[in-house]
Amino acid sequence: MEQNNFKDHFSEQAEAYSKFRPTYPDRLFQFLASISPTNKIAWDCATGSGQAAVKLADYFESVVATDASEKQIENAIQHPKIIYKVASAEKTDFRKMSVDLITAAQALHWFNINDFYKEVKRVLKPEGIIAVWFYQLPQISYEVDKIISHFYHEIVGKYWPPERKAIDASYQLIPFPFEKIIPPQISMQTKWNVETLIGYLTSWSAVQNYKQERGQDPIDLIKDQLLRQFSSGNEVIVNWPLTIWAGVGNP
Repeated sequence: MEQNNFKDHFSEQAEAYSKFRPTYPDRLFQFLASISPTNKIAWDCATGSGQAAVKLADYFESVVATDASEKQIENAIQHPKIIYKVASAEKTDFRKMSVDLITAAQALHWFNINDFYKEVKRVLKPEGIIAVWFYQLPQISYEVDKIISHFYHEIVGKYWPPERKAIDASYQLIPFPFEKIIPPQISMQTKWNVETLIGYLTSWSAVQNYKQERGQDPIDLIKDQLLRQFSSGNEVIVNWPLTIWAGVGNP
């Protein structure tokens, strides 16, 4: 499958991505299933390690999950209703008007938007749904949030790929030329200890880029600060509000 000049920012940390990325709440997928014309086929685009795909499988007869990174697909969560494929977002082997729902979780900013939207319109059924969402930094506590914000902006800030700026700008410059459906307010939430939080930070592409360029782990610069904020082994609530765009692709 043609990879459409894919910039691979995730293969290096694919195992950490699979292990430490948070899972999306059931309420999100209940909403998506409720607005889809039928619940036969869903396409999870840029699936990563399959966090969204596995949830979609609870509500759809079949899920096709694609990612341009072969390493991500190799580390994906296996499920009998999911077919994983290495493919770009902009060119797939789906038949015309064959898909009920297309999702892209924390991924739209990596795509060639115009080409992706052409593919969306080609493969969606009449009244089919496209839904994309993103989240920004986790919310834990004032002190921990301050440490992570400093790490994100000041320590590894210049090592983020330029596409990441779209998330920092809350997707304001990305078009969404579809008939919008107003989603409910949904947050992603989990409980983590400090080791899991550090694992999550390790999965950031900017952390890997920092390591490659400077030959050291930037997490070492904040690890002691984080450890001081957590009681030994204790878990804390971690929260990410989701920004969700949903719309009818072919009204």
